[in-house]
Amino acid sequence: PPAPERTAHIPQQARPAGDDRDGDGSAPEYRTEQFAFVEEPDDGSEDVIDWLKFTENRTERREEARRRARSRIIALTVVFALVVAGGVGYLWYAGKLPGLSASDKGTGTTTAAGAQKRDVLVVHLHDTEHGGTSTALLVDNATTKQGTTVLLPNSLALTAEDGTTTTLAKSVEDDGSEGTRTALDTALGTDIEGTWRLDTPFLLTLVDLVGNIEVDTDTDVPDPDAKKKGQAPLVREGKGQTLSGKMAVAYATHRGPGEAQDAQLKRFGQVLHGVLRKMTSDPDAATTTVQTLGQIIEPPLTDADLGAFLAGLSDLAKGGDHRTELLPVEEDGTLTDEAGDKVVKDVLGGTAKSPDRDAAVTVSVRNATGDKDNAEQARVVLLNGGFTFLEGGTAGSAEATSEVVYADPAEKENATEVAKTLGLPADAVTKGKISGNARVAVVLGQDYDPGTE
Repeated sequence: PPAPERTAHIPQQARPAGDDRDGDGSAPEYRTEQFAFVEEPDDGSEDVIDWLKFTENRTERREEARRRARSRIIALTVVFALVVAGGVGYLWYAGKLPGLSASDKGTGTTTAAGAQKRDVLVVHLHDTEHGGTSTALLVDNATTKQGTTVLLPNSLALTAEDGTTTTLAKSVEDDGSEGTRTALDTALGTDIEGTWRLDTPFLLTLVDLVGNIEVDTDTDVPDPDAKKKGQAPLVREGKGQTLSGKMAVAYATHRGPGEAQDAQLKRFGQVLHGVLRKMTSDPDAATTTVQTLGQIIEPPLTDADLGAFLAGLSDLAKGGDHRTELLPVEEDGTLTDEAGDKVVKDVLGGTAKSPDRDAAVTVSVRNATGDKDNAEQARVVLLNGGFTFLEGGTAGSAEATSEVVYADPAEKENATEVAKTLGLPADAVTKGKISGNARVAVVLGQDYDPGTE
């Protein structure tokens, strides 16, 4: 509405009728005091004031609403940034960011591989039907929330309690659970908390208890109970094969003609992974499953310890946080550089320590004399001569002449010294192929005389 108008009223001076000029004939002169301004009343003036107040209040309310909206947006942005940063930080800490492993988290100021909290058990699968063992380490890393099965080849070189060099397979057979556990701790720098002896009948029962397992099998496995050739295989090659207890045992222990032990060991790892995925994640229920097996758990491990441990690994396996690694070893059973960096350090948090090859020459002795006492005599002589003795077994039949074999030309001198120590002729030394962990292999024949060395 328009503002109130003011009208100037000009009073008229008295003058003669019909004369509007001054006496001198000039135009009339007006003075300021002759004017009076009168404010005309306006009925809408109060409405104008109210309208101005309303307009002012509405503008203020709009500005206040805008300020509150901006504050909310800023607050939500900050909260979102904190949530994203926290999520990325957790994934980084847990080692689950793509391309970032637990060992890549910083330059050593963050949790180092060796400082992480791990629980480690060793499991030995004993094939009660055909003989032999398969060994793996079960690792639960509480720091990175990662589970790992580390497969250990039977050829892995270990140092026995008496200082001699042996293999993992021989250690399990000769030194038992405690001796093998100690030797593995020494070689890998680990702290194994217990041993789980899993005979094949117990593995069969375990798979049946969890309700069969799913495995991507890599080969057909014949039925060991088949009465004639050509019968359908017990296990077929293929993706997502369902294995019962009997099928799982056959697959885990199968080693085809000409196959290295690593192939069979990987199958054992697949079966373990399948069991963990089907195992209950509840510690009490898992303990009940272990107790139902009816096996004797070797101290210091208990039913409850094993049940809780398997339940934890099961939870990781179901979430995709469990993997299987094969420990790489050289032909002589010593650890490779890859094993030291990738598996021993990152997974186990230890330090690889193969038997010191420079300390003493490892000599494998196979007794073919027909007298079992001769191997013990040779062992004493070689140890006294500064060599490391490695049991090579007993030949099925006696041999007439002894033989000292070396594979690396650099070992010829050592082989000659071994022959001299055992009192064997120089022509017994020959270049050939050596299996196992020895640098020199000896076959004691009937010409060996323990009294002449």
